[in-house]
Amino acid sequence: MSLNEQSSRRCLAVVLAAGEGTRMKSARPKVLHEVGGRSMLAHVLASVRAAGADAVAVVIGPGRQDVADEARRAAPDAAIFVQTERLGTAHAVLAARDAIARGYDDVLVLFADTPLVTPETFGSLRTALAQGAALAALGFEPPDPAGYGRLLMVGGELTDIREHKDASEDERAVRLCNAGLMALAGSSALSLLEGIGNANVQKEFYLTDAVAQARRAGHRAHVVLASSEEVLGVNDRIQLATAESIFQQRMRLAAMRDGATLIAPDTVFFSHDTRLGRDVLVEPHVVFGLGCVVEDGAVVHAFSHLEGATVGEGATVGPYARLRPGANLGVGAKVGNFVEIKASDVGAGAKISHLSYVGDASIGAGVNIGAGTITCNYDGFDKFRTEIGAGAFIGSNSSLVAPVKIGEGAFVGSGSVVTKDVSPDALALGRGHQVEKAGWAHHFRAAHAGRPKKR
Repeated sequence: MSLNEQSSRRCLAVVLAAGEGTRMKSARPKVLHEVGGRSMLAHVLASVRAAGADAVAVVIGPGRQDVADEARRAAPDAAIFVQTERLGTAHAVLAARDAIARGYDDVLVLFADTPLVTPETFGSLRTALAQGAALAALGFEPPDPAGYGRLLMVGGELTDIREHKDASEDERAVRLCNAGLMALAGSSALSLLEGIGNANVQKEFYLTDAVAQARRAGHRAHVVLASSEEVLGVNDRIQLATAESIFQQRMRLAAMRDGATLIAPDTVFFSHDTRLGRDVLVEPHVVFGLGCVVEDGAVVHAFSHLEGATVGEGATVGPYARLRPGANLGVGAKVGNFVEIKASDVGAGAKISHLSYVGDASIGAGVNIGAGTITCNYDGFDKFRTEIGAGAFIGSNSSLVAPVKIGEGAFVGSGSVVTKDVSPDALALGRGHQVEKAGWAHHFRAAHAGRPKKR
């Protein structure tokens, strides 16, 4: 089904986020744990939106305002429903009965702890519905199918989903397994869900029984295939680390396909929103936190950490540099080794080559900041800003006590403590007077002759 055809069908996504995830051993709900700096719930919501979902219903557990808040942060128009009793997956879906009853063409049932499913796969589930299926289940073939429900097929049609514990020996030999995600035709979704019974040992209502319901009603049920990696469900910290690894590999491949060079890809770590331009070079052991943009032709040298930063075209960062939120480097700017930048604009061609801290500052074009320079931006209560005009030169080991302005083309002598504004093209010196005492060192050593030095 083309994007145009999909856009003509209205789609509801029902996201089940009620599980507590006790195996995570965490005070946070499982679905709020992050992959690539984004909660698993937000990953699912972003992916299904990209697949064309018109509306989202999120089913949470009782008292889980934190999950509701995250759902609305990621999808502000999300409708929140509460599953007051935990009576199975079908029961959880029916908690969103009011949303399902609004007459959508497609209803996608998703799990918030399965964060790696792509928009393309959600689109394939919708395509199966557009082609006449009343139900489409997502299937995969794991290396070891033990423990998974089996998708039973006859003549290319899905006839049943059999849980492993209930499967016969022949059925256990089937390698096609149930990933749990499902698409339902909106016209029959409620009737299928409401027809599911709880005649099982657990007395719960299982979503998987919708397949048998569909077949009994004379409807067609299809299977859409996905990879084992894509449908990975996260239930503990080990699986969370596996999901992170898969996500990072996707990001690395995408960056390289889009024209960036990663010298040692496996050592570079991205956030979900990292953006690298063409001909960007990233050396080994670089971490991109949330909110980073690196524009065309920039270089990020080894062992640098960036978060909330923009690196302009042709700029260089590192090695061993740290860019904190609000760091914005202009075209061709240079931030060298052991330099930290925070909430500062660094103009085109400006250089901060080594061993400096620049916070809450505006650095003009072509400025040179010498080694060991710091902007003293915090008095223990408030932050203050430093402004350095274009072409200024700041000598090494200078302290600029904010709020302060250094005029265009001005010089600040090395070792100065600058507490007052400096006029354009002026030289500012803020040092103590140097005193020399002739012969002092000779007398000092003589007075201590024969004494062992303390180590």
